[in-house]
Amino acid sequence: MAQILPPSANLAVRLALAGAVLAGAGVLWLLAEIGGSSWVTRAGAAPAQPVPFSHKLHVGGLGLDCRHCHTLVETSAGAGMPSTKTCMHCHSQVFSDAALLEPVRVALEQDRSIEWVRVTDLPDFVYFDHSIHVRKGFACVTCHGRVDQMPVIEQPIALTMRWCLDCHRHPERYVRPPEQVFSMSWEPEGDAAAAGARLARQLGLRRPTDCSFCHR
Repeated sequence: MAQILPPSANLAVRLALAGAVLAGAGVLWLLAEIGGSSWVTRAGAAPAQPVPFSHKLHVGGLGLDCRHCHTLVETSAGAGMPSTKTCMHCHSQVFSDAALLEPVRVALEQDRSIEWVRVTDLPDFVYFDHSIHVRKGFACVTCHGRVDQMPVIEQPIALTMRWCLDCHRHPERYVRPPEQVFSMSWEPEGDAAAAGARLARQLGLRRPTDCSFCHR
């Protein structure tokens, strides 16, 4: 039987297969880059809020504790957002006529909460409990960054599953004494690795990596 395709067709097929493999690898690389980009992870996102609340002023300057506004952080899965009355507890006396606080005064008159825009927003299929992390010695700054230095609150890091798993697998890198959880500037003394390992043992930290811990 006569040969249908010329010998050069073998080279064309090989080149086509190689091109298909490279194209597939390129698509996978592109998807991975997009998945890790700030467009997806929202790292650095600082959405506009109905009231320009400055954590740098209130936390860094005035020394307000996180729990003053986020009252549920030690007892509930969610940290809780400040009620309008919490804001007006101070601002009925301080800057009570400031134009920037008009949304707060209106919300108080209408007996409703201020509609804050969520900054650190995990997907709906991820369960995160603030109370257990706080009780076990994991600080606010670990996930939220140095809010005491943020005039406008932003999400400082990409809260990816890889990042969460790194903490779950190596909690000694992140843990601190529970009484220092709400400190913005605490640093370990001496050998940080040894101190973290010691704390992890004292607090009986587990290393949960089962899917059901976070995906319920």
